[in-house]
Amino acid sequence: MSLEIERRNQALGNFVASPSLQEYAPRFAGHFMLARDGGVLTVRMHTRHGPALWSRGLLNAWNLLLRDIAADRDNEVVIITGTGDRWIGGIDQASFAEPPSTWHSDLLAEQLNDGIKLLERLVVDVDVPTIAVINGPGPRLEIALMCDLTLCTPQTVFADGNFGAGSVPGDGMYLALSELAGPKRAAYLAYTGTGLTADEARDLGLVNEIGPSEQIHARAQELARDIMARPRITRRLTHSLVSRNWQRRVVNDLRAAYTAQLLSITR
Repeated sequence: MSLEIERRNQALGNFVASPSLQEYAPRFAGHFMLARDGGVLTVRMHTRHGPALWSRGLLNAWNLLLRDIAADRDNEVVIITGTGDRWIGGIDQASFAEPPSTWHSDLLAEQLNDGIKLLERLVVDVDVPTIAVINGPGPRLEIALMCDLTLCTPQTVFADGNFGAGSVPGDGMYLALSELAGPKRAAYLAYTGTGLTADEARDLGLVNEIGPSEQIHARAQELARDIMARPRITRRLTHSLVSRNWQRRVVNDLRAAYTAQLLSITR
């Protein structure tokens, strides 16, 4: 924040300082590598510097990280990606070793809050353009699909495995597929577990571009630079228009869907 803005904020009633990257990056270092260049923040998921493993801890970290990213006014464009050749490399089985049927109600409430807030913060709280770089296969692709722009590798497969695993498809992927691919196709994908290839996803409008991992990372940076070349107010208000459909969908559908999913796994 510039000295001029800081003085203005003091004069207008002592504004509380927004979070700084230097403060929150170390807190999330176990789950994310964060780097900002010229206002473009790159968020890279990882587990011990390899492909990220999905866990209850990572879900909670997403919720809290997006809160800080949204509040940090020095973030002007956000790029989200994974590590290596996987968007997410698998599931941390130890994190889910305790059967949900044994969870205390407080733990269920925490899981519900984290699952809902992840997507609410992404499409409502973060008020700058977002770009997802899907660097390979993996679950929880709704995070990437709900970004303003989405790039992926040819190896990426878009699927919802919840129903096949005995769970209601309520954590966001079905919601994203229904919005982008249509309700009838999304229902088929949910019931059958069938996946869409990268080419099919592009043809249906789920992603914008396909390319090798090293190329799509560079392409995302190029797109971010082009966005940064526009006035700040234009960038932010354009994002507000682009994200309106996601905001409606999340507000209308996510809470009920995620509650149904939690009910289905606590039987």
